[in-house]
Amino acid sequence: AFLSSFILDSVCWEVVGVVKLWNEWCRTSSTTNVLPTDSFCLFYRLISDPTVLLCQCSCYVAEDQQFQWLEKVFGSMQKKGLQVTILSTCPVADYKTQESTLTLVSPFLKALKTKEFQEPVCCPLLEQPNIVRDLPAAVLSYCQVWQIPAVLYQCYTDVIKLDTVTIEAFKPLLSSKVLKSLAKDASESTKVLKKFLTTSETHNNIYI
Repeated sequence: AFLSSFILDSVCWEVVGVVKLWNEWCRTSSTTNVLPTDSFCLFYRLISDPTVLLCQCSCYVAEDQQFQWLEKVFGSMQKKGLQVTILSTCPVADYKTQESTLTLVSPFLKALKTKEFQEPVCCPLLEQPNIVRDLPAAVLSYCQVWQIPAVLYQCYTDVIKLDTVTIEAFKPLLSSKVLKSLAKDASESTKVLKKFLTTSETHNNIYI
């Protein structure tokens, strides 16, 4: 939602690839439709600079599928000169700290980076003994092994459904070297963000 609201623009980006998955959490039988669905990872390329790629993963990648996912994605890229930025969200209950989580102001960002990543990060580093999980952790580990500069920004939130506060928690990243030049016009971002929230609220109303 953050990428769609603040970075992606249909005029500036083009879809260049898709990874389809099947597991217990994302089922799909279609093999021809390449439109965004809950079972796809879509890859976009910046038209003005083809070296910039963006992956929007809207599906669950199971543990036994992560290695294949990494091999397919990074196997298609040149590793020399590559830099990776990963955005992820998880419950604040997963955050380990000596102080009470009730006093934490949610949402908040924490960063974890590979040894080769030398640029300043946009938030405090993740402290021990915290860990990251699932696909974001797999991507960061892959980058560490292959000596690729990479940084993971993890947003800890106390809400389950999509909301403005959680999405805008990533806004400090727009000042980073990588995302600064990719940010959309602020007014356009607000329109897209409202559209996302309206769609999310409509979906959640089904269960009220």
